[in-house]
Amino acid sequence: MRKQIIYQAVTAAELPFTEWLDIQTLAKVELSSEEELCPIEAAFTQGQSPGWRASQSGEQVIRLLFDDVQHIRRIQLEFQEDQWPRTQEFVLRWSSDGGLSYQEIVRQQFNFSTPDVSREREDYSVDLVALTTLELRIIPDISGGDARASLVQLRIA
Repeated sequence: MRKQIIYQAVTAAELPFTEWLDIQTLAKVELSSEEELCPIEAAFTQGQSPGWRASQSGEQVIRLLFDDVQHIRRIQLEFQEDQWPRTQEFVLRWSSDGGLSYQEIVRQQFNFSTPDVSREREDYSVDLVALTTLELRIIPDISGGDARASLVQLRIA
């Protein structure tokens, strides 16, 4: 049997310096919605940005369609919520055939209990060869509340 571990959760301190890819020049982005003042581009920039925010509640999808195949070794996600205590779930998936089929990288739930816990950062060491599509699905409130999804930062290397 041939096996390959495709992700491993690690702390940022365990990972070496990473040169992040410029997603905006390497990929087309498809998304389910965005608030005008918080566009998806804000999640791809370094620094003090509010990031992306959905314009409506409910499940949201952010899909990166790369112009050329990529070999991805690291994915970093950062979420923030300052208003709604809730349990959020996200699923990160990848495709090597332009989105015809997907493999799940990680599915995770975490709690925002504002004001105490309002930020969640995930850092994954992966080995995704010939990646053409990366998809992030966010369910901002698994109980079906009115919270809107947001993403402070998405970085890949």
